[in-house]
Amino acid sequence: MKTNKDNKVLIIIPTYNENDNIEKIISIIRGLRTKVEKSIEVLIIDDSSPDGTASTVKNLQSMESTNDKILHLIVRDGKQGLATAYCKGFKWAIKNEYDYIIQMDADLSHDPNDIIRFLDKISKYDLIVGSRYKTGVNVVNWPLRRLFLSYFANVYARIFTGMKIKDLTSGFKCIKIEALKNININNIKSEGYSFQIEINFLFYNKGYNIYEMPIIFHDRTVGQSKMSKKIILEAIFRVPIFRIKKIFNIK
Repeated sequence: MKTNKDNKVLIIIPTYNENDNIEKIISIIRGLRTKVEKSIEVLIIDDSSPDGTASTVKNLQSMESTNDKILHLIVRDGKQGLATAYCKGFKWAIKNEYDYIIQMDADLSHDPNDIIRFLDKISKYDLIVGSRYKTGVNVVNWPLRRLFLSYFANVYARIFTGMKIKDLTSGFKCIKIEALKNININNIKSEGYSFQIEINFLFYNKGYNIYEMPIIFHDRTVGQSKMSKKIILEAIFRVPIFRIKKIFNIK
């Protein structure tokens, strides 16, 4: 039987042009390893960033000691998107026998220190969602238009899916691998907002135990947002499909 110290945690961070942020976030995560009993490692999935993100990660890997290698890197050809990056990371984590996954952004909008809070609770749950809206609106430095878009996208998603989660579009999650193994990752077709909603919906449909943990979201201070009209429109049209599939039991 595994103890906490035997549990392996993989933090999956997709990147595209995050060279200004990647070294800092990895450094912070390294510092957290002394504060938790579980073994923490990091997987960067980079879509051939032209700004040299992958090169920076490779340089950091070269500086790791032989007995303390925690940083992994997958470089993909071209910009393939967030959802496929996470799905690749999920499969990699399952293959390499990790116990928990944390998915998070590279731009420090997700506070790495919240990883400790995730890991303190995950033994009791199958999925923990880092929520910007559970206790009000906990978003810092977002333009009002972006905030309205995000908030009402979540209202829209709750209406169609029937889920009670306040922040269905959150990209900051902790996932138990044993539960993830029972989700058909190959059937996930969404991107962006709708990908985050779909993951929640798949766990919800399986009857898994989901917890919504309040976080404070800070808008990126370096680099450019990846939000686009395509991502927004996809969420609008795909969310009702999730509900239809559940009603008619479509796989």
